[in-house]
Amino acid sequence: MKFFLDTASLKDISWAAQAGLIDGITTNPSLLAKQAGDLDPRDVLKEICSLVDGPVSAEVVAVDADGMVREGKELAKIADNIVVKIPMLEAGMVAVRRLASDGIKTNVTLCFSSVQCLIAAKAGAAYVSPFIGRLDDVGQEGMDVIREARVIFDNYQLATEILAASIRHPRHVVEAAMIGADVATLPPDVLKKLLLHPLTDRGLEQFLADWKKLGTRPKAPV
Repeated sequence: MKFFLDTASLKDISWAAQAGLIDGITTNPSLLAKQAGDLDPRDVLKEICSLVDGPVSAEVVAVDADGMVREGKELAKIADNIVVKIPMLEAGMVAVRRLASDGIKTNVTLCFSSVQCLIAAKAGAAYVSPFIGRLDDVGQEGMDVIREARVIFDNYQLATEILAASIRHPRHVVEAAMIGADVATLPPDVLKKLLLHPLTDRGLEQFLADWKKLGTRPKAPV
């Protein structure tokens, strides 16, 4: 499974990239607005693309097909690793087909059912993003969408990658990996939690303490 970092924070992206923990980035208008401030969001995206070798998802804000295609083409000019994020709308599927025909990769976002994922894949999306956590929030089992989509995509040998999004905690990552999601996109705090376990800390503390005791032993005479 590939890990993408779901953020526009240059600090967090630099940390994760230098540590070799991530394979790509996902952003959205909210994340970019938070990071950009007075800067042009395109400049922020350009900087992000220079920090990572993998795909960087950048979302359109238009909701009509022509507008999405126009924005998508402009976003794709920022860097070779830009993937255009398109919402799961009827007009969005038109835009996905048109962008795909021009060789521009897309990530269909705001998917909440396996059939939405199938439609996006048929339209030519490179990635589909089911939102696990948001489904859990309304009492549905978000992981069921990943499970169903995996079976459907395998049945028909669809090349579209399943990107588990809206991940809230490490268990989401484990379950998505066991089901066979191709990618998990994680907020920085969840990625950091994947590295941690109290027994790791306790074990290291004991090892160092034992080694320190060894160093204080009287040395035998030569």
